[in-house]
Amino acid sequence: MKRIKLLLVLLISGVTLTSCVVRNEIVDDGFSLNEYISSYDLWYVDYHRTTGSGEVPFLSRAFTISFLNGTMYANNNIVDIGKTGNGLGIAVGNYSTYGTILETRHDIDGYFEFDVVQLSSNEIRIDDLSQNVSYYLVGYQVNSFDYDMLFYENIEYFLQEFKAWERTRRSGGVENPFDYENYLQFTPENDVTFYSSHDPFGTNIDYINWDFKGSYIVRNVQGEENLKYLTLNYDNGDTEEFDLTVINDETIQLYHVSSQITYVFSGRGFIQYLKGEKTSTAKPAVRNSGRKRTKIERETVPKRK
Repeated sequence: MKRIKLLLVLLISGVTLTSCVVRNEIVDDGFSLNEYISSYDLWYVDYHRTTGSGEVPFLSRAFTISFLNGTMYANNNIVDIGKTGNGLGIAVGNYSTYGTILETRHDIDGYFEFDVVQLSSNEIRIDDLSQNVSYYLVGYQVNSFDYDMLFYENIEYFLQEFKAWERTRRSGGVENPFDYENYLQFTPENDVTFYSSHDPFGTNIDYINWDFKGSYIVRNVQGEENLKYLTLNYDNGDTEEFDLTVINDETIQLYHVSSQITYVFSGRGFIQYLKGEKTSTAKPAVRNSGRKRTKIERETVPKRK
């Protein structure tokens, strides 16, 4: 995961661009919508701000969308983001513009037409003209995109991008029952379902016997951008509390609060989400196949002392 920090404060130099229609702010100045949307390498899909009851499937899967020379690209995975397609992701269709209208033709999902509303110098809202749904997109250049922000803001989806997480290191602390949990799996079932296994290290991930099941909760930590609190609530009534940090795009660290043990888990069996269900490389038996994003509301709590 790239360690690039992004200035998240929008630069507004003396001019307030609140809810300005693209036609007024761009087209009238001789800067067309096509030029504007292609002037940013990536448009981050801020899915948590989505409004309306409709859905555009390819936007519900994408973390970023790009528009370049008539071709539309998307990053549907967090793992390897910044590397796939030189940061743009994979080609998913084509697009065209006229006035304030953006027309997209997705290879799987078909035709969609949006009205584009500019909210600031690098932020737009796109309103689907055929159904009640609006998406908010924030423009960035590849070399200044904050990949740390994307990982932590979408941590639940990152955890779901592997068939299993295998424990690869244990250090410090005192012995406790979690020492026997060699594998974890996080799935989009009911948004927050996890499984765990005592199977020996090196087990073929397609044949892991998932011994336990439960639900998990991720919480934000006040004043900490690169730290989350993870709670595993087992169906048998047990609860385990962790400090969760991301080491890279295939490794996480779990600090077990009660025993003060640090565990490192590595992702096994990467699940790549391509243009849609028809082209996904994930096997049908994988619980994570067919994933799409939903709004996530996390509690923010004070940092542990």
